[in-house]
This record gives sequence, C-alpha cells and structure tokens, in this order.
Amino acid sequence: MANNVKQIHDFGQSIWLDFIDREIISSGKLQKLIDEDGVRGVTSNPAIFEKAITSSSDYDADIKTLGATAKTTEELFFGLAIKDIQAAADLFSGVYNEGIKGSDGYVSLEVSPFLALDAEGTAKQAELLWKQVDRENVMIKIPGTKPGLKAIRQSIAKGININVTLLFGLERYEEVTEAYISGLEDHLAAGHNIEHISSVASFFLSRIDVVVDPLLQEKGENGLVGEVAIASAKKAYEIYKRVFSTDRWKALAAKGGKPQRLLWASTGSKNPAFKDTKYVEALIGPDTVDTVPLETIDAFRDHGIAADTLMLGLDQATETLGRLKALGIDLDKITQDLEDEGIEKFNKPFEKLLKAIEDQKAKA
Repeated sequence: MANNVKQIHDFGQSIWLDFIDREIISSGKLQKLIDEDGVRGVTSNPAIFEKAITSSSDYDADIKTLGATAKTTEELFFGLAIKDIQAAADLFSGVYNEGIKGSDGYVSLEVSPFLALDAEGTAKQAELLWKQVDRENVMIKIPGTKPGLKAIRQSIAKGININVTLLFGLERYEEVTEAYISGLEDHLAAGHNIEHISSVASFFLSRIDVVVDPLLQEKGENGLVGEVAIASAKKAYEIYKRVFSTDRWKALAAKGGKPQRLLWASTGSKNPAFKDTKYVEALIGPDTVDTVPLETIDAFRDHGIAADTLMLGLDQATETLGRLKALGIDLDKITQDLEDEGIEKFNKPFEKLLKAIEDQKAKA
C-alpha cells in the first residue's frame, strides 16, 4: 500500500519534520521517517528544544560537562543543540547528496530569539553557529523581521544556508526574496561560487486563521473561515513564481543559484473543527517544503490525501483577500501583530529553557 506522506514528494514537495530531540535520533525513529515516509529534513525552534531538554534526562550529562566551560547559559544551550543538529544532519547526509546535491536534506537551527530585532547580532551569531555546526546541510534560522532582512542578506553573502522564519505577510515575504537574491549577488561579486547556497522562506499558516476567523464569524462570514491563511500562501506562491522567473534571477540561475523555496510552517490545525491535515492537503505543489509536526505526519499517513493542489483556486484566493479588505479586516496589521507575538512566543520558551538548564546545572 502506498504511503500517503511519501506520495507528497511525487508532486515536487518536500516534507520536513518540525521536531527534534535525542530520543528520536538515537532510537532510529528519525531514520524510519526518512526511509518509510520520505521525510527530507528537520526544523527546530526554541520551543521545540525547550520541550526536548526539560522533558528528558538525555541532556543531563552534557549539561554537567558543558556547564564546566560555558561562559553563559545561552552558550551552554547552543552546545546541547549543536550536538543534536549535527547528529540529525549526519542522518540526512544521504538525502542531501542524492540527485542534485543540496536539493534537500537540511536541518535547521535558530539564532537566539533575543536577537530578533538586532541585525548585527543576528548576522554575527548566524556565522558563529554555521561554523560550530560545521555541516553543509545545516540551515541557520533567522526571523524575517525588518532588521532580520539585513542579517539575511549578509549571511547569504557569506555563503551560509538560511531558513527565514516567522513570515506572515506577503509584502515582507517579497522583501525576503530581495534579501536572498541580493545576498547571492554579493557572494558572486566577491568572487565566490553560489551553487552550494540554499535557502527557504517559512510562511506561517494556521496562526493567521486563529486571529482572522473570529473576526469573520463576528461579521457572519462563515464561508471564509479557515480560508485566509491558505489564500495568503497561494498568493505567496504567485510571488515566488514571478520573482524566480525574472531576467535578474535567470542570470543567477545560470551561475548555479537555487531558488529560495517557500516553506509552509505552522501546518498543524489549531481549530478542532478543521480536518487535521487541512493545511498540508491544500498546499501541495512543486518546489516547496512543508514542515510538519509528528502528529500531523501520523495523521496524514493515516488519512491524508496527496494531490497537486497548490495552483488550484488562485482566483478564489485573490477574491478571499479582496473580500477581507472589503470587510474592513486589515490583514497587514494582523500579520505585523503576529510577527511581534511570534518573537514573544519564542522568547518565553527560550527564557524557560535557559532557567531549566540553570536549575539542572545547579543540581549537577
């Protein structure tokens, strides 16, 4: 019987796992996801690491060892995280090297969320983490905030693979593509090759609907409930197709430049009234990535429907966003608020994580 998750790859989309901990690596579960489900990468974030480190004793010995030399708790955390990222990257090296090298097989590690509005600090830490992980198939995650744009361009210009995270709005997404393309041009102008550089732009989905849907229900527009995030993603894909077909892009492609793929994030359904595979099913299409929590992978394997859906209903997506505007719902403001909240949502678990590491270190 065909594996529903693996079938998604037939339509040109890569499934990455939005989760990491030591148990999934050491137990062989991650290898099984690669072999049986065709999972082709991993993403992590501060909340994922907070859960991994605080809910397991797997990190206790390393906390004790690293704690003896680490100058700060944050440095200690990155020591723990880098070990996991390296182990996962090694597992995905086969995927990274198959077919066209570097098409897939990436593992993402995020800079400190405390740096989300600090361009220079972000760029500096991105370069440090890149060197410390020391794997071709790592991506450093940088938030797509306004200051983040500068850090993204600088990092790409240094030849670092970047996963741009925390994207909600279409205007900001287009600015991210500009930062990527400019970074490649900078790297090329400095006399380097660009074939090895890869990047994704992570567009967050379900959180948009969590905010917009109650506003629609208040206005009696129940037909649009659960549709705005998907409509935004489809419009983002239109931008992707346009940006990466220009003469400017073709000049970079001729030198080996890889398009910065769109990555769908926050794809677990937060509304229990929705099908649990809703966001995955609606946005399957070529040259994209979907990063999916374990429970959503399990659900899709069980009852998900793999089909080429991304380019369907583009006119309807335009109408949906137009209708939103007519109703007086300001999507630009909502997406900016979500970005601001997103920074806070990563800061809080990071603070909790650092406190837990400090407590564990004190016990050691």
